[in-house]
Amino acid sequence: MSSNTPGPQQGPYDPQANPYAAPPPPAQPPAGQQPQYPGAGYPAAPPLYPGAAGMPMQLSNGMGTAALVCGIVGLVCGITYFLWVFAVILGILAIIFGAIGKGKVGRGEANNGGSATAGLVCGIIGMVLPAIYLAALDAAIDSVF
Repeated sequence: MSSNTPGPQQGPYDPQANPYAAPPPPAQPPAGQQPQYPGAGYPAAPPLYPGAAGMPMQLSNGMGTAALVCGIVGLVCGITYFLWVFAVILGILAIIFGAIGKGKVGRGEANNGGSATAGLVCGIIGMVLPAIYLAALDAAIDSVF
């Protein structure tokens, strides 16, 4: 290995160097010049208004989605006559979740108002269908006896 400078080369792991020595001071600019800092030519960032958070709020769409799922399953159970108990329970849950989800959309905490509304409507229909079936069954039984 050849080198242009005479004498031994010093690497980063020089056994003669003191690892606890103070680092050398930074180079001073010539007299009459101001030091240049990175980004010194850019204006300062505008101040944030009071109460501003560093990150935007994350949307919580869970209630609208839960309303839609409960409403669809409740509607299917309502169409199937012998699962009317599940239709009523899931319909009640869909109505509750849909109302909470629509409230969150109104406050700006969620953005799936369509899902919440669809779950609310499916939950209502899923609860009404078993009531119609039971009323029809009651009328049929009364007409026979």
